[in-house]
Amino acid sequence: MSQTDATLEDQLKRLIVDTLALEDVAPESIDTNAPLFGEGLGLDSIDALEIALAIHARFGVRTVANDEKNREYYHSIKSLADFVRARQGEAQASAAPA
Repeated sequence: MSQTDATLEDQLKRLIVDTLALEDVAPESIDTNAPLFGEGLGLDSIDALEIALAIHARFGVRTVANDEKNREYYHSIKSLADFVRARQGEAQASAAPA
């Protein structure tokens, strides 16, 4: 895993803890591959909305409402980081001169 990848994952962990005011959770204690919802951190749909807004504000990427892949994107820190990287890559590619 490159330093850039670890940094993005660490940023997402901090963003989630700060956005949701998870006072009893240290960002470094969040398992990168563990589920964020249900048996993982135990987040719910309201938490997902707050995280989505924070990710849009911080990274400039967003999901589409009712997209069936949202559950996949928000499964874990790793899948969320992969989603952010992919969307940022798409934005850079579309902004590049032809």
